[in-house]
Amino acid sequence: MNVDQSEIAKFSALAHRWWDQNSEFKPLHAINPLRLGWIKSFIELNGKSALDVGCGGGILAEALAQSGAQTTGIDLSEKALKVAELHALESGAQVNYQSISAEALALNEPASFDVVTCMEMLEHVPDPASVVNACASLAKPGATLFFSTLNRNPKSYLFAIIGAEYVLRLLPKGTHDYRKFITPSELGHFVRDAGLEIIGIKGLSYNPITQIYSLTNDTAVNYLIATRKVSTN
Repeated sequence: MNVDQSEIAKFSALAHRWWDQNSEFKPLHAINPLRLGWIKSFIELNGKSALDVGCGGGILAEALAQSGAQTTGIDLSEKALKVAELHALESGAQVNYQSISAEALALNEPASFDVVTCMEMLEHVPDPASVVNACASLAKPGATLFFSTLNRNPKSYLFAIIGAEYVLRLLPKGTHDYRKFITPSELGHFVRDAGLEIIGIKGLSYNPITQIYSLTNDTAVNYLIATRKVSTN
């Protein structure tokens, strides 16, 4: 399976803190409105079928569901999924959570979703191209897919690892492995090989003084891409 067990163990150990907005997951809570707003700028979610790949504790999956999408969230961390399910009971969000890989779900439910999201996950798997390909297989023709990850260059090492993990302590030390960061050109290659076309790209930046995240045109550190599955018609 396309999974790094050390990565699963790392996030499973923190799973009980997923919905604590002052915990290690504070950055995810802070950027979620930005991610959701960007997704909505490309597609109306109400009434759509959506899949969140690598959903973790369900922060984005719940937001998709609360925006009217019939949402499925998948992850391989049983502890994170349990937290997601418990929080959904509290919030009333209707999300179908499953412990399954994107590749396995793609075999079972090909061409099933109008929207596929895979955020902050590609840099944590051994073969990110395999995940992108599975996401494409899961999407209906003409569907919109969204990915986000970390660029690989000296600036991203300085900001995402030294700055975020050691200086500002926004994330636990060891959250990211610089060698697994993915350049936009590499991700572009993955998505084109999977039959997807890029329709948008944005950077995500953090101001340590104001402690505010924002979408920018600077993709040097964190970035998001929007893609569309090319219709076969």
